[in-house]
Amino acid sequence: MPTKDDGAAVWDLIHQIDNLDLNSSYSYLLWCDMFSETSIIVEEEGEVVGFISGFIHPNKPNTLFVWQVAVDTSQRGKGLATRMLIELLERKQLAEIQFVEATVTPSNLPSQYLFMGLAKKLNTECVVGNYYTSVDFPRTGHEDEQLYKIGPIPRENNK
Repeated sequence: MPTKDDGAAVWDLIHQIDNLDLNSSYSYLLWCDMFSETSIIVEEEGEVVGFISGFIHPNKPNTLFVWQVAVDTSQRGKGLATRMLIELLERKQLAEIQFVEATVTPSNLPSQYLFMGLAKKLNTECVVGNYYTSVDFPRTGHEDEQLYKIGPIPRENNK
């Protein structure tokens, strides 16, 4: 689990990834500190190479909303993002989670493949629909964000 001490290194990782929105360094301190049970960090040789920020949806307590998925270029194509998501879902704190949601832009093919692949790996559905449109954002030229909803997630304790 990430700790507040990981916040700066996570900011550095996100800063290096072109297709992710870089948030304030303070926000990454908060994610690593206050949302550590629903976020995950991977280090290799003392360097942060993977990070997922997530939270339990305030209106859907059975849903993990994934905000950002970051994988260092040195680790891409190795299944790290999928392994991080699976590890998150295996945490006892997330035992009641039945759905994973995330928003993804149409140009972010790696994230689209990640969430569709997660659904396949979990033998469940991935439903994609419109969510935030470009006009919802300030005049920054931000792409639309489509909602990916994966689930229901089969759980051992539900059998």
